[in-house]
Amino acid sequence: MFNVFARIAFQVGEVTPPEVPSGTDLVLPEINELIAGIIAFAIVFLVVWFKGRGWISRTLAARQDAIIGQVKAAETTKLEAESLLADYKQQIARARDDANRIVEDARRTAETHRSETTARADTEAAEIVRKAREEAAGEKQRAAGAIRDEVATLSLAVAAKAVAGAVDAKAHKKLVEQYIAELGALHP
Repeated sequence: MFNVFARIAFQVGEVTPPEVPSGTDLVLPEINELIAGIIAFAIVFLVVWFKGRGWISRTLAARQDAIIGQVKAAETTKLEAESLLADYKQQIARARDDANRIVEDARRTAETHRSETTARADTEAAEIVRKAREEAAGEKQRAAGAIRDEVATLSLAVAAKAVAGAVDAKAHKKLVEQYIAELGALHP
């Protein structure tokens, strides 16, 4: 055994300077390293292929199912949104129609009310004019009656004076002028 150690130590002690690689030797590995790398890669690839393929397939399938579910949910949400939009548009159209109908009803009611008020005012005005005319006619008749009474009274007074005394032409003229003056004072 001592011999084995001595040989190893002798070989280590005889270190020869390594060759410095150049050119393509820098890029290409040694053949034995290349073969070992290929074998290691093949082993890792086969282990991943047989053991990881199921896990990778399940992960990709789950991801695909999740994406399909999200797309379907988005389509459903889009259809619901379109349906809600159509409903809102219909509600707005009905609200506008109702508002227009209410405004038109109010306009018609106002017009009817205005017509009724105008007709009532015209009727009241005609009634007031009729009453005023009746009152004026009554006042005219009362005034005419009062004038007749006054004329009769004056006529009687003139007749009484004429009978009471002889009325000469001068006195008669004076009585007529006085009578006319009294009548003028009655009608301003």
